[in-house]
Order: sequence, then structure tokens, then C-alpha cells
Amino acid sequence: MPEAKPKAARSKASPSWSEVKTRLADFDRAGLLGLLQDLYAAGKDNQAFLHARFALGDDPIKPYRATIDRWLWPDVRKNQDTSVAKAKKAISDYKKAIGQPEGLAELMVFYCERAAGFSNEFGFQDETYFDALRRMFAQALQTMAPLPQAHQASLFQRLDAVRHISHDFGYGVGDEMDDLLAEHGVDG
Repeated sequence: MPEAKPKAARSKASPSWSEVKTRLADFDRAGLLGLLQDLYAAGKDNQAFLHARFALGDDPIKPYRATIDRWLWPDVRKNQDTSVAKAKKAISDYKKAIGQPEGLAELMVFYCERAAGFSNEFGFQDETYFDALRRMFAQALQTMAPLPQAHQASLFQRLDAVRHISHDFGYGVGDEMDDLLAEHGVDG
């Protein structure tokens, strides 16, 4: 059995945010801009984060929507898999980047649409996938609650369409969605 590493050795193996923050304090403006430029160039996720954070581009939620679409409606001809975790991570990443309630609600409703649509189109039957769909449906309703009534109306219509499709899945998915909509004062 390997020996446990001393605390100081563990710290160096897995640095913390406070250590990064201490190092950042030594940077001047040009150094920070250079670091951000390097992070921007390092990957599309970083670019999407910065675009959303600074409200750049026509549609800051577009890359997050694309990720959800990829993982909830994979290309079956390419033998791609679904991944609830990766689809949910896109919503979490958006929340960290900007977290605007309207954008969060849009992504959550889109998640529900894509998950239900894929299941309906391809007869995909997976209890874990359906459990995640039910949870996201409930989260979408909670996130929509403080939004202006006019914005809520179109989102409720879209969720009602998801509910309608979900009655064909079994596992009580549609029934639970009926109950959730009723709890939020929406007739299903």
C-alpha cells in the first residue's frame, strides 16, 4: 500500500483557487490580458464562456444549445451516444458564465424538447434519461417562475408540447409532467 503524501506535497499536486489568485495578484494589466487571450485560444468552451459573460455575438446561448443538442439528440448513423451529464454541463457552464434567468430557462426548455424529441423520434427508452428529463422539466418550471408573464407564456407552450409527447414514453413521465404543470398553475 503506498504511503500517504504529506499535506504540502498534496497541495502542489492539486493547486487550489487561492494559490492561483495569489499568483494572479502579481500580474499587471497586460499580463492579465495575455493570460485571458491564451485561455480564449485554448478552447471553444472558454470562448463560449467569455462571449456569454460579455454579451458578445448575436446569440450567446448558441454554443450551449449546440452542446445540448449534440448530447441529447446524437447522430445515430455515426453511432454517437447520448450523455445527460454533458448536456446538463452545458447549462451549468452557461450559469457560471452569465446565468441570466431568461437564458437558463431557454436552455432548460430546449433540453426538455431535445430529450423528448429524440426519445419520440427513435423510440429511445432509458429510465435514467427519462428521470433526468423529469428533473429538468421541474427545474425549468422553477427557473421560469420569476420571469415576466409574456416570456413565460411561450416557454409554457413549449413545455406543454414536451408533456404531450412524453405521455407516449411510459415510466410515468407524462403523468409527472401533468402534476408539475398543475403545481405551477398551468392546465395541461
